[in-house]
Amino acid sequence: MHWKTHACEVRSLRAEDAASLARQANNPRVSANLRDRVPWPYTVADAEAFLAATIGREPEIRFAIDVGGEAVGAVGFELHDDIERCTAEVGYWLGEEFWGRGILTDVLCTLTPWAIESFDLTRVFAVPFADNPASHRVLEKAGYQLEGVMRRSAIKAGEVKDQRLYAYVPDPSSDG
Repeated sequence: MHWKTHACEVRSLRAEDAASLARQANNPRVSANLRDRVPWPYTVADAEAFLAATIGREPEIRFAIDVGGEAVGAVGFELHDDIERCTAEVGYWLGEEFWGRGILTDVLCTLTPWAIESFDLTRVFAVPFADNPASHRVLEKAGYQLEGVMRRSAIKAGEVKDQRLYAYVPDPSSDG
């Protein structure tokens, strides 16, 4: 898959992305806002394992954020099942040198409607840490609305943290 936005390209992940993903993710400021399933430090071997588990998966739900022909971040969706099969959680990260350029906002503005249409979703949500205002701004600029604060809902680096719940819910009277 492939999308071109104003600020970047979003494309299928490739095995050759391992070195650039490792270089961008192996940063304590990036790691501080990711789930623990993304190890720290982040090595080429970690990137290769992620890519091996992701490439060829159907449906394709994880993508590279490409700037200048290099994977500088990633975005993906966790599709839910059972009674929540109409929802998905979006997750994303970007190398620090690319922060503040509107890249993630462009990515979410492009991929959120695609995910809703492709997977027949009624909502896409995200749960950034409450102390990550940059991610809050990205979500708000992409049309996500704050639904609440989930107090003491996560633990990162031994610290119990609050998370904010943001959701994008398309108007049911529109086409998406």
